[in-house]
Amino acid sequence: MLELTDIVREYRVGEQRVRALDKVSLRIEAGEFTSIIGPSGSGKSTLLHLLGALDSPDSGSITFQGEEIGTLDDNRQSEFRRHRVGFIFQFFNLLPTLSAWENVAVPKLLDGTGLRKAKPRALELLDRVGLADRAEHRPAEMSGGQMQRVAVARSLIMDPPLILADEPTGNLDTKTGAAILELLGDICGAGNSVVMVTHDMSAVEYCDRVITLRDGRIGSNEEAGARRGRPAVNSGDEDARDGDEVIRA
Repeated sequence: MLELTDIVREYRVGEQRVRALDKVSLRIEAGEFTSIIGPSGSGKSTLLHLLGALDSPDSGSITFQGEEIGTLDDNRQSEFRRHRVGFIFQFFNLLPTLSAWENVAVPKLLDGTGLRKAKPRALELLDRVGLADRAEHRPAEMSGGQMQRVAVARSLIMDPPLILADEPTGNLDTKTGAAILELLGDICGAGNSVVMVTHDMSAVEYCDRVITLRDGRIGSNEEAGARRGRPAVNSGDEDARDGDEVIRA
């Protein structure tokens, strides 16, 4: 589905040019949960930005579903991001004055869909992540885990084939982070691809593939496989009300 070939990305720092990515090549399949790990400065964020068309490579190619995206102009990059990629961030990036369902619907509004038309799909996605009863709550009324579930639902509102997650468990406790990782695994089970940048080594066990970056190069690219065959996590009414411990597929 997504293939990078000999990607090079450099930045100027003072009088020097720093090579953030050095001839990186990899392939990500549909429905695959991939984690990217490595020390700070290894190129993880740069790689994620390129995958999401937030940046362009200096050389090499990025092909998504047969289309070269590394050379798209600004308008086409913006269209690509709106319709084919969902983003999940460490600090949630929810709008504080909007309810949970309104936050989920924001990408639809930016694409020209009216709030009334966007609401049914937003509510459906909140139910999918176990937050049906939090639909009218604002971020200040939710826990960190609940806010991240809202962010996951928001990433799905445009039905994108690719989800990019930047440290999605970095601001959560261990138990809540595990629930979010289970949810991302369920998303892959539905056919979406998830690429996750993380410093959390315990998150690797939830993934199909683990890519290690070192000094802008791929140090290893290994199958993890722990997610395959994992039973779906179901929730009862009490767990769904809590919203932090158990998810619904």
